[in-house]
Amino acid sequence: MRGRSLKNYGTIAAFFAILAVFGCLRPASFLTMKNFLNLTRQMAPLALVALGATFVMTINEFDLSVGSSVSLGGVLAALLSIRGVPVAACFLAAVAACLLVGWVNGFLVARFKILSFITTLGLGTVLDGVIYGLTGGTTVFNGIPKAFTLPGSLRIAGIPFITLAAAGLYLAAYAFMGHTPAGRRLYAVGGNVEAARIAGIRIFSCRLLAFSLCAAVAGLAGALVASRVGSANTTAGQGYFLQAYAAVFIGCTVSKSGVPCVGGTLIGAAVLAVLANGLTILLIPSFLQNILTGGIIILAVIVQKIGAKE
Repeated sequence: MRGRSLKNYGTIAAFFAILAVFGCLRPASFLTMKNFLNLTRQMAPLALVALGATFVMTINEFDLSVGSSVSLGGVLAALLSIRGVPVAACFLAAVAACLLVGWVNGFLVARFKILSFITTLGLGTVLDGVIYGLTGGTTVFNGIPKAFTLPGSLRIAGIPFITLAAAGLYLAAYAFMGHTPAGRRLYAVGGNVEAARIAGIRIFSCRLLAFSLCAAVAGLAGALVASRVGSANTTAGQGYFLQAYAAVFIGCTVSKSGVPCVGGTLIGAAVLAVLANGLTILLIPSFLQNILTGGIIILAVIVQKIGAKE
């Protein structure tokens, strides 16, 4: 019973403990509305990439190309904006291109029964080459119109638009995964693929859907990041890969069944975002964040195992 309580509530308790520690150490800097809103804006891209990773982890797969999808989405959106394409069309093109990438990932995994690790690693390398070909390996920033930076800088009632966009997608994903037949089929495939096949669930279609959603959301995150900073870095997505999967693993400790879930992933992303924000305010070197992230993943798995034994 103690292990189960630790598994179900330990992560949430740890989150509030982290808030309390940073709040006590730097109350004037950390416990402010300005910092909170800034934190949510910084957290939004990570939360979106982690949401995409949740879809593929739900079916017990991994997408190692998700970071490259983030970079591709940002680069495509920025390059199109320079050519005078309307901002909305730039974002839609980035999402559509990455959705196609995800579809290819899902098709290769489902059709040829290749391990998703190998498939997505290979396609991610292909994407890196495509991005280099589009940009020459340089950051895209010359000629980006001011209109392109509007989604990344816009505030509605004082709340960053990027925060509202992430919140809206999380609400939609929560409804999709928990209250639609398609979402429940993804959970069924992840729970027992053979049982799902016997029940008549189309495994091929589920894999296509999960990988497509993952890449599409990552592409949107990349476009939003490019809009926020006013440029598109060819390697912008690399920093989100480990963080996104860490958020999903942390979120698994929140779920009673120990499986990826939308709400748990949001909590996981919040834990990592608060850690990064608090450590920055404390002027602690950035490399320590990577150490903590890795340690948190290991701890999350240990806590999950403890709860499973109860």
